[in-house]
Amino acid sequence: MKSSTLSIQILQYEFLGPIPLNEWGPPMEKLVYLILSKDQDKFNILYIDDCEKTDDKSFFVQHPDFKCWVQKSGSEKSLYLAILPMFESSKVQRQNVYNKILSRYKPPCNSGTTPKTEPEYTVRKSEEESLDPQKISCLCCGSEMKAEQILEKSTVYRCTSCGLSDTKLNS
Repeated sequence: MKSSTLSIQILQYEFLGPIPLNEWGPPMEKLVYLILSKDQDKFNILYIDDCEKTDDKSFFVQHPDFKCWVQKSGSEKSLYLAILPMFESSKVQRQNVYNKILSRYKPPCNSGTTPKTEPEYTVRKSEEESLDPQKISCLCCGSEMKAEQILEKSTVYRCTSCGLSDTKLNS
């Protein structure tokens, strides 16, 4: 038996779909979802959000931003859904994915939405940085950053998870 599953990559995440929104059926649990519009052979991200759990068949058509999706796509038939299942995830983990995609793609129906959680920044004194220069956390996702290139006066670090790079002055 051969089954073909569509997928679409957004940043480093592999979303299932897209499928026409009107073909969706519950349940839906612990995932990040995208509402997309199909424009010829291309999909545009209209909206992103996360879902803890729903069994409501009319979850999307009763969504407060549904009118925006239809307006931006031109018709309900142009609306598609893609999901990123995150079964063992916490709300914070789904929020991190949401924030990365929201800040990178700025979906038009999320307009006026700022990331729901503020990134956690830590201010370190330069003495602390020089004690263990290999242990630097990514400001975007919190994962460890590894030294990628050591230059004369600075070091370039790259996140092992999201790929963000940062440069630190050598002390």
